[in-house]
Amino acid sequence: MRIGLIGAGRIGAFHAGTLRAHAGVGELLVADADAARARQVAARCGGRALPVDALFAARPDALVIASATAAHAGLIARAARAGIPAFCEKPIAVDLPGTVAALAEVEAAGAVLQIGFQRRFDAGYAAARAAVAAGRLGRLHTVRTVSSDAVPPPAAYVPLSGGLYRDCLIHDFDILRWVTGREVTEVYAAGANAGADFFLAAGDVDTAAVLLTLEGGLLATATATRYHAAGYDVRMELAGSEDQFAVGVTERTPWTAVEQGAARGLPGPAAGPAGGAGPASPAVGAEAAGDAGAGRGAGGAEGPAGADVGRPGGGAGSGTGAGAGRAWSGFLERFGSAYRAEMDVFLRVARGAAANPCEGRDALRALLVAEACEVSRRERRPVRVAEIAEAAHGAGVAQARARAAGAPGHGGHGGRGGPHGHEGAVA
Repeated sequence: MRIGLIGAGRIGAFHAGTLRAHAGVGELLVADADAARARQVAARCGGRALPVDALFAARPDALVIASATAAHAGLIARAARAGIPAFCEKPIAVDLPGTVAALAEVEAAGAVLQIGFQRRFDAGYAAARAAVAAGRLGRLHTVRTVSSDAVPPPAAYVPLSGGLYRDCLIHDFDILRWVTGREVTEVYAAGANAGADFFLAAGDVDTAAVLLTLEGGLLATATATRYHAAGYDVRMELAGSEDQFAVGVTERTPWTAVEQGAARGLPGPAAGPAGGAGPASPAVGAEAAGDAGAGRGAGGAEGPAGADVGRPGGGAGSGTGAGAGRAWSGFLERFGSAYRAEMDVFLRVARGAAANPCEGRDALRALLVAEACEVSRRERRPVRVAEIAEAAHGAGVAQARARAAGAPGHGGHGGRGGPHGHEGAVA
């Protein structure tokens, strides 16, 4: 296959390496607003660098869009009109009306669009989804997600990111829908700024918490922060009437179980309830989802040993989080195998050999939740997702009509990718 890649930033360069190593890819075409960067990535991966217009003229069999967010909608529409199957990193557009308008173009053309929510291809999340579907937890009543960055993004990135809910927590909203099989109906969101001033200056927050209500009365919480110096931490806990499962708890999880005592030199509990020696704590942190590249889990994603849901025990994955192994440094390391599995599936989708696992409408549903969170935080009230969907529909229709009439912005170019890539800073 001849594959086009637009965007040669951090995530684009990662995809370039994955595509060039894939047995089904015979030629890789690379474009970027920064021609020198495109040439550098193309040379490293044995591809060919060329401008965006020339890339489309070359009629690739499929297109991977990893450019700056502002260029996504135009490139998606251009690929749709050309009949080129496209993969696009989230988000589809810089705002909700733009997203609705872009999807209208894709659907009118009958085009293929797969969106980059890579957690769906992580072995741990796939195993959790299968466990929920099989009823292994009993009646699912509570879900908790945690997303924490090791370091905050650069100040210049924040005003362009869309904010913590749209840029980062949107991954939690998507995986929450996917694992549980339920839609979010209402949110109540709060945010705080206790770190660098540039978050507040951009109208953003550096820490957020959301209470979500899903269909059937399922409750969920989602928290995120830009500050977690111990390492990159992304987890999910699912609680049911019969059992509780966790995703992302491994020897590389950057946390400390204080009952273990010795992790990172912290003092352990010196005495039991009566002042005597306390009992030894059981080992914690079985590998439910961890080390990329060690084994293959559900959904074909290369993932950690123990991705089949299991029990904490004395295996290699048990211990005290970061104290037992090097903590995850960022999203490309934590989800590297998921990104590769995601791209493999896209190539099969482009050939007509597989169903699309993450369509544009999935991205829209997650974005509606993120938009509801922004309204909730700003107005300090619960917000129903349907309220946001109704408001977006009219705006999206108007924007689609403007595009069809040849309004400015109908095209699209490969812009510079944000310095923090597309898993958000937090993923």
